[in-house]
Amino acid sequence: MSALYLAAGVYHFVNPRMYEKIMPSYLPYHKQLVYISGICEIVFALLLIPQTTRVLAAWLIIALLVAVFPANIQMAINFYQKNSPNLWIAIVRLPLQLILIWWAWLYTKN
Repeated sequence: MSALYLAAGVYHFVNPRMYEKIMPSYLPYHKQLVYISGICEIVFALLLIPQTTRVLAAWLIIALLVAVFPANIQMAINFYQKNSPNLWIAIVRLPLQLILIWWAWLYTKN
């Protein structure tokens, strides 16, 4: 799990434009929010490693996954409006978010 969130967090800095495109329009400071969420993913990934901070990290990841869910919805809306052939990816990401939350929740049981 740690490697997944570390890679995802780093990718926010490698390709921030991808994340900016799926930010809901009602949120301000898209680029800054992309960087903040990337930093959070990196920090939370590192906090998963030591046993002493693992439970905290898992709860923080759950909170982050809930916080970024509107971006996943926005991505699906954008792909639908553009008749994107990748709409299926955006649709699959929605329930996948629940699986990721469940996976993180397993780490809260230490």
